[in-house]
Amino acid sequence: MNDQRRVQVTLHVRKASLTGCAVAALMAMLSGCADDKTVEKPKTPVRVTPVSLGGAGGIRYSANVTANTQVTLAFKSGGYVEAITQRKGADGRVRPLEAGDVVSSGEVLAKVREGEYFDRVAQATAQVAQARAASEKSRLDFERASNLFASNSLTKAQFDSAKANDDSNSAALKNAEAAASQAQIALGDCTLRSPIAGWVIERDVEVGSLVASGTQAFVVVDTRVVKVVFGVPDTMIQRIRLGDSQSITTLTVPGEIRGRVTSISPSADPKSRVFSVEVSITNSDNRLKPGMIATLALGIDKAMREAATVVVPLSAVIRSSKNGGAFAVFVVAPESGVAAGSAVAHEREVKVGPTMGNSIAVTQGLQPGENVVSAGATEIRDGEQVRVL
Repeated sequence: MNDQRRVQVTLHVRKASLTGCAVAALMAMLSGCADDKTVEKPKTPVRVTPVSLGGAGGIRYSANVTANTQVTLAFKSGGYVEAITQRKGADGRVRPLEAGDVVSSGEVLAKVREGEYFDRVAQATAQVAQARAASEKSRLDFERASNLFASNSLTKAQFDSAKANDDSNSAALKNAEAAASQAQIALGDCTLRSPIAGWVIERDVEVGSLVASGTQAFVVVDTRVVKVVFGVPDTMIQRIRLGDSQSITTLTVPGEIRGRVTSISPSADPKSRVFSVEVSITNSDNRLKPGMIATLALGIDKAMREAATVVVPLSAVIRSSKNGGAFAVFVVAPESGVAAGSAVAHEREVKVGPTMGNSIAVTQGLQPGENVVSAGATEIRDGEQVRVL
């Protein structure tokens, strides 16, 4: 009996062992399948900005380049567009005026069909002739009536009637002349001219279009002088004076471009709470174009330099994930073991100073030259791999 029990126990152990091996093999196979289906999470795209010194080059602001003069041209006389001034294009073909074409002051840009306006002028001219004849007759009648009345050969009522008739016909003549003048102006308004020399930046009509009075046809800008417009907070507005020399830089034009402050808004924008400042720049070579983005720096004093060690974009600062009452930034640098072109973002707590334009001072936690995430900071976590754009 003992031998039989030992055999049964041995068989039971072997069976359990085989079952355990089968389960282990199955788990390994499932694990291998899971590994095969694992998809690597795509790296979050971000933009980075180098940390700069706030006191070395002043606080930098972003500005928009606008035309010194922009005119929207509309038709005063309605009708069918009969012609649009032609230009030879880059391909040699003649075409209507397009955006980018140069126009001179007083140049004809388009015309509305004039036939009906010529008819109105002719009709008004005929009415003037008729009214003039009637006025001339009534004037002679009044002169005769005056002579007869002076010799007591005409009653007072007859004299008053002749005078009233003369006054009425004189007024009718003036009214007809005014109508003729308006008809002549309407005929002249069939031709749309540019009041300034500049560039066409928009055309909104075609030959054959039916336009009404006030229909926009062209937008023309004068860029011989351009304005660079930017906003500054109240902490900086007292440091700017009309006539101050100011330099700007752009991504497209090499070197610094100098201009002068020509306008300072007397009140802050109710939404952004910044004051608008304009810098006028001579642009005879047309190197600056409306819509370009410019950068400029305003100097800061010793107290601000001591308070602001470094400056980063406002968009780079977020709430700390570890301390809800603190601020943080993501510092990005390539790390060993990471694929080429990748980087890792590390969250770092910082202490911030005053806001200056589109930037904010950081008094502790960053060093000049480090790269911080300026776009996409709210989409990543500490230690996450990112793709720098």
